[in-house]
Amino acid sequence: MLLTALALTIAIPQQCRSFDARLPAQLAGWTRNGRDFDTRHAVTLNAGRDGTLATTVRIRKAGTFGVALSEPGWIDVQPMRGKPLASVAHGHGPQCSTIRKIVRYKLQPGTYRVTVNKLKATRARLMLVRY
Repeated sequence: MLLTALALTIAIPQQCRSFDARLPAQLAGWTRNGRDFDTRHAVTLNAGRDGTLATTVRIRKAGTFGVALSEPGWIDVQPMRGKPLASVAHGHGPQCSTIRKIVRYKLQPGTYRVTVNKLKATRARLMLVRY
């Protein structure tokens, strides 16, 4: 009986009393609204009728960057002249956050186009995360 109760406790996800309250330092900007896609705040963008949205970002210093997304969707990052880059990692946002997924890329200085496809929602929240 005790083992059954323990198994049920593990199987049932933790209930969240609030969302985005305890984000790690690199995701702290998720709760701030901004106009541009950046590391210090999130931006809400409208998707087209085809479920796609796009923005650009300028990287000044090479490193690993993540694209955090509030909705299920497919994230591509590509140089302005070039093919989409391969991601180096991907996963879900922290528990009890409104971040649905984070996809990481190794980026060199330059300007990149960030495209999100296959969105079911008409809007999505995005943030650039430096690791």
